Formats: sequence, structure tokens, C-alpha cells
Amino acid sequence: MARPALEVADIFRDHGPAWREANRGHVSLDQSKVMSAIERCRTAALGGHVARCENTACGHTEISYNSCGNRHCPKCQGAASRRWLAEREAELLPVPYFHVVYTLPSELRDIAYQNKRVIYNLLMKAAAETTLAIASDPKRLGARIGVTAVLHTWGSALTHHPHVHMIVPAEGSRSITRDGSPPAPTSSSMSTSWRACSRARCWRCSCMRTTPAS
Repeated sequence: MARPALEVADIFRDHGPAWREANRGHVSLDQSKVMSAIERCRTAALGGHVARCENTACGHTEISYNSCGNRHCPKCQGAASRRWLAEREAELLPVPYFHVVYTLPSELRDIAYQNKRVIYNLLMKAAAETTLAIASDPKRLGARIGVTAVLHTWGSALTHHPHVHMIVPAEGSRSITRDGSPPAPTSSSMSTSWRACSRARCWRCSCMRTTPAS
């Protein structure tokens, strides 16, 4: 894979020291360590190894520098992310899916920033319980479902924006009807179900219908 023209590490190396100095007192030790790891990743600072062609007429040499291994590093986690995505895609059922997003209200973000573990756990728990409750409602899907949920703590603008992404199936395990066949929910009824989330007092959700890859 070709190296992109500009990487996060390039930006950190060029502007990281000045940014940390300008934000002294507002950058945690952990954040500084992450930036430092990304800046040093796959550079001589971390050492490396040399591969040289054994053919004396060639003698081609390549130097490969070591990776930082930090879980926040885009270079180190790229392969892991692709592997995780492939594993999740393999779990998809042959049914329509919905992308549901639960967002922590802005009024609670400062509290969440200072109490990450507690608030993030509550957000994940509330999102899961709300989704399962709506799905099990006989007036909606009336089924027991499983979901895939991922917590994101930053938004696209790189600001603190805790939210949970969920992939929710439009089918689940449920009782059959009197004629022996399971009731088939429609996309419109499912969309109505997820819009009901937006009426919750503490959590908001938006949805977009998706279908599994063939």
C-alpha cells in the first residue's frame, strides 16, 4: 500500500511541539504520550531492522523502522481495523439493517470528560437497553435482537462528542403468528420505531437503513 502524501504523524511532527506549548496545562500526560508515540512511529527513534539482498551483485537494502504499537496510532491500527470490520461483516444476517446513533447531550459532555468510565458505561448501557426495549415492543418489531455497538468519543470536527453507533437488524427471534408464520416488519415501521428514540429525554438517535453486503 502506497504511503499517503500526508499523515497524522507528519502534522504532529511539524506542529505538535508548538501546539502542546500553546495548550500547556490543558493536555493530559496520556494525550502527550499518544502524540509522541505517533510522531516517533516507524522512524529511526524507535529502531528497526535492515533487509539486504543476499545476491552480492545486487545488494539491495531496505530499512524498516519499528512501529509504536499505540492503539491510537492510525498506522498501527489500520490492519486491526480492517480485520475487525471483516469479522463484523461475517456476522451479518441476510436481513435489512439500520444504523442507529445515540448521542450524549451537549449539557453532559463536560461531566463525561471528567468521568469518562462512568458516563461512557452509562451511555452504552442506556443505548443497548433502549434499543432492545423498542425492538421487543409488540407494537413495533416484537422480537429479541442482537446489536453491534461501538463507542466514539470524538466527532468529525475532532471535538469531544461521545456517541454510540449501532448496527441493528430489522429481524429477530420472536413468536410466530396464528397462521404459523412470523410477522414481517416493514422498513417504514422500523423507521418509526427508531424515531421513537428521539423522544427520549436523555438520548437522541438518528437512523439510516443499511443492508448487509452480499
